[in-house]
Amino acid sequence: MLEEARKRDHRKLGKELELFAFSEKVGMGLPLWLPKGAMVRELLEQFLRRQQTKAGYVQVVTPHIGHKELYQTSGHWEKYGQDSFRPILTPHEGEEYLLKPMNCPHHCEIYRTKPRSYRDLPLRLAEFGTVYRYEQHGELHGLTRVRGFTQDDAHLFCRDDQVKDEFKKVISLVLRVFDVLGFEKYTAQISLRDPENRTKYIGTDEAWNKAEQAIIEATAEMGMKTVTVPGEAAFYGPKLDFMVHDALGRSWQLGTIQVDYNLPERFDLTYVGADNGRYRPVMIHRAPFGSMERFVALLIEHCAGNFPLWLAPEQVAILPISEKFQDFAEHLQSELLAADIRSTVDHRDEKIGRKIRDAEVQKIPYMLIIGEKEAQTGTVAVRRHGQGQGESLEIPAFVALLQKELESVL
Repeated sequence: MLEEARKRDHRKLGKELELFAFSEKVGMGLPLWLPKGAMVRELLEQFLRRQQTKAGYVQVVTPHIGHKELYQTSGHWEKYGQDSFRPILTPHEGEEYLLKPMNCPHHCEIYRTKPRSYRDLPLRLAEFGTVYRYEQHGELHGLTRVRGFTQDDAHLFCRDDQVKDEFKKVISLVLRVFDVLGFEKYTAQISLRDPENRTKYIGTDEAWNKAEQAIIEATAEMGMKTVTVPGEAAFYGPKLDFMVHDALGRSWQLGTIQVDYNLPERFDLTYVGADNGRYRPVMIHRAPFGSMERFVALLIEHCAGNFPLWLAPEQVAILPISEKFQDFAEHLQSELLAADIRSTVDHRDEKIGRKIRDAEVQKIPYMLIIGEKEAQTGTVAVRRHGQGQGESLEIPAFVALLQKELESVL
């Protein structure tokens, strides 16, 4: 198992597959996403955006910094200020900004941009927002512990009577993500306050009791098997954490859903009810991936770098036997491009055996061998990664084969 874990190490595979890199000049814990890794990230974002649009989310964008007062209001400065990057001092005396440690305060301010009615709720704001936290040198580890990372964040503002239904819808979204990406085993963990030390948290006992009860009832109504762990709640509210088990049986904390009665209070968020009275919305925080960096690290190790076809940065490698077939290879690439299939042509003056080996090392799902017969008949000799030589197909038949494999996700 240790040997297999070394083979699957995302740091090793990330370098071999040219997904990401680190630079001392850029800074420790600040990953550089290379073209192939950036493609994987983009495809994951596109997938979740589609799911969110279907579920009624709207997309927002917020700055990478915020006034220190913003995080004092939210409580993040009090709870995490000592572990954050130092404040940014501007030329204006007494003015201080922070690198954004969380997206939620910004989303609270978006909620406050105009009056809200009970008819406007739930309001579901989503953002792939990059945040920054000063992890200690010894805690940094590849993509799993970094200082700058992007959360697939969303904050739902709803009425009290909507909390359970909205919470259950988020659970369904998280489980959809796990299903598509092949994470079949997970543990749902209800994370509550530490009963022995309540100084770590903000808010009233009444608010905490309501939030904890909403999570317990929602998971029960969905028939979920859960474990309850006191002391693992966020400082502003309890949460449901998903502990995913990878192909080696290791457990990773990924998706999280949190119920929060406290930030709406601290930011004085209100809506007008049916009786024209003013009420506080309830806030649900959620991130199915958690962070893009940590999620990609887990995904690399779970599938040993063999991404599913829809996520592979290069889906097809076109391998001409000699330069005589370059024109046909480029024609084939244009046909695949027209069908939204990502491909590359290996133009190198190398023997076909070497080209196949290199494509195998890069874990490209499909290889198309192009020789005299293929150029004359307009066919392709198909080879699937790790499976050896397959059948010869006409180009439309090959395109249909890939599209059928992709349609369940896309």
